[in-house]
Amino acid sequence: MYVGALTLDILLGDVHSLKQKRSVVRPIVAEIQRRFPGVAVAETGHNDLHRRAEIGVAVVSGSPVNCDEVLDACERVVAFHPEIELLSSRRRLFNDHEE
Repeated sequence: MYVGALTLDILLGDVHSLKQKRSVVRPIVAEIQRRFPGVAVAETGHNDLHRRAEIGVAVVSGSPVNCDEVLDACERVVAFHPEIELLSSRRRLFNDHEE
C-alpha cells in the first residue's frame, strides 16, 4: 500500500478578505473532489491570510506510479486556474514497509 501526499502553496489574485478567499479556494477543492473522488483534499494552511492558501491532497494506491499520476493530475487542476498562482508544491510518498 502506498500513500501519496501533496501540499500546494498558492497565492490568490485580487482577494481582499477571508470571505473572498473562501469563494476562490472552495471551488478549487470541490473541483478536485469531483474529478478525483478517491482522493482526500482540503484547505490545510494559511487560514489567517487572505491572499495565501495551502491545499493538501492525499491518495492511497497499490502502486507508487498510480499515486504519482493522480497527484500530478491534481496539481495540474490547481495550476491551470488563472486567478491563482501556484507558488510551490511538496510531495511525499509513504509505503507500508517504512519503519
